[in-house]
Amino acid sequence: MPELAFFSGTMDCGKSTLALQIGHNRSARGLVGVVFTKGDRAGEGKLSSRLGLVTEAVEVEDGMDLHGHLSGRIRAGDRADYVIVDEAQFLTVPQIEQLADVVDELGLDVFAFGITTDFRTALFPGSQRLIELADRVETLQVEALCWCGARATHNARTLDGVMVVEGEQVVIGDVDRGVGEVGYEVLCRRHHRRRMTAVTARVASPSVSL
Repeated sequence: MPELAFFSGTMDCGKSTLALQIGHNRSARGLVGVVFTKGDRAGEGKLSSRLGLVTEAVEVEDGMDLHGHLSGRIRAGDRADYVIVDEAQFLTVPQIEQLADVVDELGLDVFAFGITTDFRTALFPGSQRLIELADRVETLQVEALCWCGARATHNARTLDGVMVVEGEQVVIGDVDRGVGEVGYEVLCRRHHRRRMTAVTARVASPSVSL
């Protein structure tokens, strides 16, 4: 039976790498997939991993009907055996419901990848709806690590290495950004609650080895 599967985890835990691997494995068996993404670090219409792998993808706009897009392609004679959606947390609630319709009405497997909570530890609406609707929800087992070495469970937004807790929910950025840029860092719960990033920990305790 086709299914809607949601693979979640913090930033830097290999979600996009797994998405690319799933696509590779299926294409190697002669299957044809449609890849969607939104706000990828590599730019519009790209699905990329931090390992340097990149593939072309359909960029999702806020008003886009994903079910309509796929059914239109199929009516036009294009083949579609499965669907991959990266950065699924950025999709709207109606678009997540459209993905469920793709599974139930078009009979396609949908593999969605995304983080569950934002830099304030609040659920993304798209991720919340995926948790509510998915046939299968999996937390990725490749653990990202906090600067202290503990398992990272929270995403922090930073500016010049200092954690910020206010602002728009969606600001595109990445880990390891330069000075003066908005970036992100994964932290354990203890250091997220203390707002202690690698930079602020080093300032507070210069002897700390990071």
